[in-house]
Amino acid sequence: MPGILTRGRKFGAENGTTPVAVVDIGSNSIRLVVFEGPQRTPTPVFNEKVLCGLARGLNKTGKLSAEGVELALASIARFRALTDAMAVERVDVVATAAVRDADNGPQFVEDVRERCNFDVRVLSGEEEARISAMGVLSGIPEARGLMGDLGGGSVELVRINKGESSVYNTLPLGPLRLADMADGNVAKARKIIDKKLETISWLGKAKGQRFYPVGGAWRALARVHMEQSDYPLHVIHQYTLSAADAVEFTRFVAKLSPSTLRKIPGVARQRIDGVPYAAYLMQRLVEESKVDEVVFSAYGLREGCLYDRLPEKTRKVDPLLASCRREAERMGRATADGEALFDWMAPLFPDESERHKRLRLAACHLADIGWSEHPDYRGEMVFERILRHPSVGTDHPGRVFMALSVASRHSVLDKRLLRREAGALLDREAANDARAIGLAMRLGYTLSGGVISLLQTAQLHRSKDRITLTLPQHADILVGDVVQRRFMSLAKSLDCDAEVDYFERDDAEKASG
Repeated sequence: MPGILTRGRKFGAENGTTPVAVVDIGSNSIRLVVFEGPQRTPTPVFNEKVLCGLARGLNKTGKLSAEGVELALASIARFRALTDAMAVERVDVVATAAVRDADNGPQFVEDVRERCNFDVRVLSGEEEARISAMGVLSGIPEARGLMGDLGGGSVELVRINKGESSVYNTLPLGPLRLADMADGNVAKARKIIDKKLETISWLGKAKGQRFYPVGGAWRALARVHMEQSDYPLHVIHQYTLSAADAVEFTRFVAKLSPSTLRKIPGVARQRIDGVPYAAYLMQRLVEESKVDEVVFSAYGLREGCLYDRLPEKTRKVDPLLASCRREAERMGRATADGEALFDWMAPLFPDESERHKRLRLAACHLADIGWSEHPDYRGEMVFERILRHPSVGTDHPGRVFMALSVASRHSVLDKRLLRREAGALLDREAANDARAIGLAMRLGYTLSGGVISLLQTAQLHRSKDRITLTLPQHADILVGDVVQRRFMSLAKSLDCDAEVDYFERDDAEKASG
């Protein structure tokens, strides 16, 4: 295999990262994802999936599908050539339920080694569950409740509590396996699901918490619900439904015929046959676990493979802030400093919650990413970019909050655009807070000319109904007409009066002494 394609320049070479990749050999699909580097929030630079159907017929024959094997080997050979050309230095190749359960699974692993020069790690059910749960926790550190990773051949169920995973079960309830066991009879498949779930005694311990679905079939359900409910933000990660809505929706979808499903936007043709099984399984898991909400996760096994290798110190890094810092380094100017901007405006928000503080810091990191856009479109551009950025670590209202904050640094965002792109995801109070943060950013960048370190000379103070900008006498040259007007706009957004105060340098030295 080596030498088929010329070895190319490394992805991420400009910022010193080393690309890594995961080849996930599943029961239905095989996927290659190349990530920019082994980071806290890995950025995919290449993603390709091939539906091979390795598990088709497995329940009856005990073997991997012959057609699926040939397609899989050809696909993995292509993945080998591509990762060589991309100069990927580490490729984790993992296989799940189909390969571990099939009689010819060991032969398939050997064929992959000989033809593609990849060593395949065949995961046990417990390993697969643990790594999938780590993937969820890497993207949603506060996750608590039940995680379910649905593949073509099995579903892995994991209890998640206080940032850790415990109690693993794997069940042969993937859509391909179910179709075989039930001879394509949906009613019979439901009975199989109910019987298997009776063996999981700990499901009720997730009562009042959340269910985190992972896997392509369940993501397809999320897309269908988004389409049917006219949801404005088509981002799967942390798309949230109440338990009642999830049960009502999955009960409805589970009864639909394949011909009806083909007419629904959001359902891939290759997944249509498995959707009723996936819907009924979700319905029963939500009912049996008695969770309050369903929160979809775009992170799973592949991201878990990377997270599993990270040092403990790196795992503890906030994924949202890590992602925003990296975007700032990539898109912002060298003079930008999100931490300094965050600290400078902090006196304006004395009673903010921890959630507000975290989102404000994330927004401050992103404050300068639109500097190179056309001035007339900066607000719109950064709003849409942040809204759809592949970052993790916050829910959808949090995305809108950050996007509106940074957009407001550049201009007054058209309310029609906000409604169209974000609907009612942000209430009026949160939207006002986001705009105030944007106006504080705008003042900071205007006052400093984008050299954020200059803000050390200008301090903000807030009393009940007054905001004071305090500068040394010699810095009065920084406060021109534009600064005055933007300071007034900021104060008005916070229902305060505005005052600029100057002090002599000797007074400042005496006060500090």
